[in-house]
Amino acid sequence: MNLFGKLFGGGKKKVSKETVETRGMHMPDLNIPIDEKFTINFKRNGGKFLYCDSNEEVSRVLANIISENNWEDHSFLCLDHRLVQKFSQENISFVSDVKQSEVFFTTCEHLIAQNGSILVCAIQLQDLKLHELPDNFIVFSTTSQLVESIGEGLKSIKKKYKESIPGSITTIKHFRLKTQAKDDFLSYGSSAKNLYLILLEDL
Repeated sequence: MNLFGKLFGGGKKKVSKETVETRGMHMPDLNIPIDEKFTINFKRNGGKFLYCDSNEEVSRVLANIISENNWEDHSFLCLDHRLVQKFSQENISFVSDVKQSEVFFTTCEHLIAQNGSILVCAIQLQDLKLHELPDNFIVFSTTSQLVESIGEGLKSIKKKYKESIPGSITTIKHFRLKTQAKDDFLSYGSSAKNLYLILLEDL
């Protein structure tokens, strides 16, 4: 069964949402699969989660996000040329100047199941800080980027970029614009974002 199958109708086994979501933040984690843990924590943080099993579905989901928010006439800030190339056929205008857009379209390094956060670095942000970016985020990621913890994500970054480890490593985990919460050291100086996660199955 594909990852996330149980959550989206592909299986019989279910984890009690009430049991997981009503546990205190500092209670020990339940022994549940990494995909389910991320989904529960990400939604609890206020994120909007959109699972896709094909590139065609990614296109449909992206079009729906744009339509629902009336972003048809908006340019998207994108700092990753690979992402611009991948979505070049989507009738989206991309800009690289943060002052010219209210929507940031980006990839990430990892999705952290432990707290439902998104791990990013200078590869995605360049020299910008989170608070300098637009309030609206659309993050494109794949299921292979799921990891259990921040520590595991940091090890992966170190291995991937061993020749030159990027700076500005941080997590995004507050997805309600009015949320006020204590940040951990990796999210110091961050700000809450209205965030959509488009997650493509690639396993």
